[in-house]
Amino acid sequence: MFNVYLTFAENKASAPEFMQGHKDWIKQGVEEGVFIMVGSIKPSDDNPKAGGSIMAFNLSYDALVDKVKQDPFVIEKVVTAEIFEISPNQLDDRLAFLMPAQN
Repeated sequence: MFNVYLTFAENKASAPEFMQGHKDWIKQGVEEGVFIMVGSIKPSDDNPKAGGSIMAFNLSYDALVDKVKQDPFVIEKVVTAEIFEISPNQLDDRLAFLMPAQN
């Protein structure tokens, strides 16, 4: 399971120009069953750049890196992306599908 943080970058002002492509990229990730939550990060005093967050699973780290590189916002430097892998140790029953298989 992964969290992807998209932080506004040098070309933030270009966001409207590439928004539809970014939305289409998100929609594709959701339809593929890879993105399970997508949302905006609200700006704060600690994080004035804000941006967005994506929870992803059902693919490898390398595959996710390749997928993120296809986001028009990333390509056009509207955002930078950081990917964090999470190994769940404990989950609510509703999220049991995120628990890695035990060998």
